[in-house]
Amino acid sequence: MTNRVFSGAQPSGNMHLGNYLGAFRNWVRLQDSYECIYCVVDMHAITVWQDPAALKDQVREAAAAYLASGVDPKKSILFNQSRVPGHAELAWIFNCVARIGWLNRMTQFKDKAGKNRENASTGLFVYPNLMAADILLYKATHVPVGEDQKQHLELTRDIAQKFNNDYGIELFPLTEPIIQAEGARIMSLRDGTKKMSKSDPSEFSRINLNDDADTLAQKIRKAKTDAELLPPKADMLEGRPEAQNLVGIYAALTDMSRDAVCAQYEGKGFGDFKKALTEVVVTNLAPITEEMARLQKDPAYIDSLLKEGGEKAQALSAPILADVKKAVGFLS
Repeated sequence: MTNRVFSGAQPSGNMHLGNYLGAFRNWVRLQDSYECIYCVVDMHAITVWQDPAALKDQVREAAAAYLASGVDPKKSILFNQSRVPGHAELAWIFNCVARIGWLNRMTQFKDKAGKNRENASTGLFVYPNLMAADILLYKATHVPVGEDQKQHLELTRDIAQKFNNDYGIELFPLTEPIIQAEGARIMSLRDGTKKMSKSDPSEFSRINLNDDADTLAQKIRKAKTDAELLPPKADMLEGRPEAQNLVGIYAALTDMSRDAVCAQYEGKGFGDFKKALTEVVVTNLAPITEEMARLQKDPAYIDSLLKEGGEKAQALSAPILADVKKAVGFLS
């Protein structure tokens, strides 16, 4: 079986450093050792209300962020999810395979719906089934995931196994996670206990991939820290979430260990450390910001790449979906 990776991100605007370090940079590295499929998951985006005109621009922005980060459409398939009807078709079949009890255990629905659970869309409740369909529509063998997505991948494996058992066919693989260690979970600059997020109302909580150098410097300067000095080892940062986060960002962008960063800046205060971090962030992100801006000035080019990628994804998925329909007993 081909070693195949599937991954995607929602086009909800404000692609940020957490997306880059937790996903995009890793995707680029995987292109040389796996057959890779990278998707802008616009069907997932509409589980909460999206302005239709804004959504189109956000899909293009997400694609520009993928490309500017180094995703190569000659090496990987790059497309937006809604171009391939098989995602929705397989998701419905999986709605009939997955159990309500499984979905009730999904912690992300509880987090996203909050106290408004009864008013959440049914799409938000069953979107882990769509995520499973995204992966299994291409028989992806591996998915790069953060800690917060491991539960959904476990559900994907449960669905694959139940489908195979129910229909007496070894059709779907039990997809394996690729878990990134350093930099996989980047936290808010305003609260080191919360993940950096597009949905946070404060622009100063995140570093956006389209921020200019002055904005980056200002955000890092204003990032929440503490009065203590940097210790010689990373484990001595325990209980200091903001300090841990900034050290983690520096480590991830420089491909250093957190211990090495602490050793280098031992005894320094955050005034000095933030200056060094600003230089590292600007050096790494400036080329991405510049390339994103260039790509977004040519939406027709982005649209043509997504269309071409969608055609490749459709060709790859069609025979797999045909096998699914045959197994279920649908007339063709």
